Amino acid sequence: MNQENAMSTRETILHLLKTNGELSAKELTGLLGLTGMAVRRHLDGFEKDGWLKSRTVKQAMGRPTALYSLTDSAQQHFPRNYHSLALDLLGELGQEAGGEMVERLFERRQQSLYNKYVSAMENKSLSDKVSALSRIQNENGYMAHWERGDEGEFVLREHNCPIADVANQYNHACSCELDLFESLLNADVTRSECLAKGDRCCVYRIKERES
Repeated sequence: MNQENAMSTRETILHLLKTNGELSAKELTGLLGLTGMAVRRHLDGFEKDGWLKSRTVKQAMGRPTALYSLTDSAQQHFPRNYHSLALDLLGELGQEAGGEMVERLFERRQQSLYNKYVSAMENKSLSDKVSALSRIQNENGYMAHWERGDEGEFVLREHNCPIADVANQYNHACSCELDLFESLLNADVTRSECLAKGDRCCVYRIKERES
């Protein structure tokens, strides 16, 4: 296996663990179509780099198995479109002008994003709007995908948050994202899971707006 293919496999393993949370070596082998030896070689390398942790679970039959998941160090591998300067500037703004001014800044960003993307939603069904929103979020590094849920509901999942550190300190960032989705989709949107609150991904549940 040459270096280019090896790097491609490494990226795929990281992506699979990011989106699934925990996987065994056997599960990764099935998903990747590689030999168990090849997969374990990558897993050993990630563990040495400090990017993986594992826990052993008992099986109903047979030997216990190890489940692998990403460490906090591995999260730095995924897109994060912010710098520590952003937090410093928000902190300075809060001290100078108060918390309300910081919230107004997030709201202005929300309006700018709405103006940027609203044309992509015109004359579309709700399912097409959700699909378009998923593509937009992917382009911005959120590792998003959507699916149809029950009773006409759509579910949008984001497995990465490029502004995680900002959202952890300023909850208004998450509120503005929720409001942005509702405006773009013209639908009822609720968030049932949130990365900033320690969940594995952000989960948005979307339904047609009741008249």
